Amino acid sequence: MRKEFLPFTRPAVTEADIAAVDAVLRSGWLTNGPVNAEFEAAVAALSGCRGAVAVSSATGAMHILLKALGIGPGDEVITPSMTWVSIANMIVLAGATPVFVDVDRETLLVTPEAVKNAVTERTKLIVPVHFAGAPCDIDGIRAAAGDIPVVEDAAHALGTFYKGRHVGTGNHAIYSFHAIKNVTCGEGGMFVSDDPELCDRIRRWKFHGIGMDAFDRQNRGRSPQAEVLSPGFKYNLTDICAALGYSQFKRWREINARRAHLAMLYREKFAAIPEIRPLADPEGYDFTHAWHLFVVRVDSPSIDRNTFMAKLKEKNIGTGLHFRCAHLQKYYREAFGFKPGFLPATEYNSDHICSLPLFPDMLDSDVDDVVSAIREVLAGA
Repeated sequence: MRKEFLPFTRPAVTEADIAAVDAVLRSGWLTNGPVNAEFEAAVAALSGCRGAVAVSSATGAMHILLKALGIGPGDEVITPSMTWVSIANMIVLAGATPVFVDVDRETLLVTPEAVKNAVTERTKLIVPVHFAGAPCDIDGIRAAAGDIPVVEDAAHALGTFYKGRHVGTGNHAIYSFHAIKNVTCGEGGMFVSDDPELCDRIRRWKFHGIGMDAFDRQNRGRSPQAEVLSPGFKYNLTDICAALGYSQFKRWREINARRAHLAMLYREKFAAIPEIRPLADPEGYDFTHAWHLFVVRVDSPSIDRNTFMAKLKEKNIGTGLHFRCAHLQKYYREAFGFKPGFLPATEYNSDHICSLPLFPDMLDSDVDDVVSAIREVLAGA
């Protein structure tokens, strides 16, 4: 057994990252400022979008997006249940109704067919999720959506490409820079869009409804003539956080390449362990996986997923669970009457998935330790 605990994830913070944050602390401008502007421009360029708005979290981005689109009571928003509950929570808090759709059983990606079958006259938004770093069929989903806006949940997908273009290209997307993400701000998110007018509305909603940021790119400070155009929230990202995110962003290719290398090691070794089934790749289109997560399904008649995770912890191997399906969380069962059997592929995976350690500073030998521990746990069961 390993002597030291191997966590499920660990941020890859370098001396360059620390120096970038230190420079902001010494600059005299700590909140939304010039580093935010640089970070936004870089992410917009990668995403193939004309605009980007940095915010304090991806959840905050979803909140103000719903406000910017005027979504509220009587409206429906389609999204998979196989995701973190923040999307569903924001939909409910806006007064709208989440319409959960099933995912492909082997990829955990929402399909165009599922979206098409869920569209009604009340559908005002569709939020597909690029799960674990793999892209869903966004062209098919946008075709199924017709004139209904599609906003890609790219929280797992910085560095994910679909048919040769980065996710979000020519559309709208939301990224997360939470502590476990491939590129992190500690906490943070970003909305990107090819619609400058929508970006302007998002920017107002994120900062008190004022018609410009705290840092105005021309005045190098907020104009004293800035007025509140409509009530807004306080979701701006500090330059302290942006400095960490932008520094990490500059090496996203290196980070993702290391994660991909480790993921391929896992796949090779699990080929001989039938009880452990990694997610399948999407089919029918070219893609580049960002490998935010390495998710497996525990399919053993001798041990359930929860016991499996507990036994690995006893062997100093950390794991994660991404995710328990949203529609069977207590609130959604009681408020909407969801019951087991509603989304069979989602529910099967919710009961069997487990995320294994995956982060850039892992050694190849760490993968060997994880696989050896899994073999021991299965043998003991």
